[in-house]
Amino acid sequence: MERECGSKKSLFSEEELQEISGVIVGDDYVEVMCGCTSHRYGDAIARLRVFSDGDLQITCQCTPACHEDKLSPAAFEKHSERETSRNWRNNVWVFIEGDKVPLSKTVLLRYYNQTLKNNSNGSKVTHRDEFVGCSKCGKERRFRLRSRGECRKHHDALAEPNWKCCDYPYHKITCDEEEERVSRKVYKGCTRSPSCKGCTCCVCFGCNLCRFADCNCQTCLDFITNTKPI
Repeated sequence: MERECGSKKSLFSEEELQEISGVIVGDDYVEVMCGCTSHRYGDAIARLRVFSDGDLQITCQCTPACHEDKLSPAAFEKHSERETSRNWRNNVWVFIEGDKVPLSKTVLLRYYNQTLKNNSNGSKVTHRDEFVGCSKCGKERRFRLRSRGECRKHHDALAEPNWKCCDYPYHKITCDEEEERVSRKVYKGCTRSPSCKGCTCCVCFGCNLCRFADCNCQTCLDFITNTKPI
């Protein structure tokens, strides 16, 4: 381990982590070895970082040439080409005493579950889906903003003036692929109305889910400096 698990900065106790393989304890995170199994392609191995704000980030190591970084568990599940996806809590696993144990049966989702519970009282602003246009072909690609990791992907893409279809973070696409139909684009995930074009329920002007202390853009700097995160 990089740091003793029982230190005051650790998110989990030494006893909780001692049987999990590949544990590294950082200043504000705990990192462990994880994976997802495809019946066709086998195990995709990766590193999972767990943060106290509930954020989960995965760096894939499925091949030496893979550079997928800061994936959400759902995105990693899809990247590993798991046949029965959309159930990452059970499909993404860690090694405990040599056995593959689903994340749902470990302590590693403690902060993620707490964040979901705290945000379930209805006062939390919903982040609707947004689109980023390709600088090469002009086609718009959808970004889901359901988690901090997904918000960061959209934030970084929006800040890149030369963003292209090949930079799409969820799966590999090219400019040759058709964009969503106009009739489909109106469905953006607002909790008030699926065809909402923007309202107080789905438009967020800044919160600790979509603003980042390690980003130097003016939008994030203004929020971190002047606004108390909600």
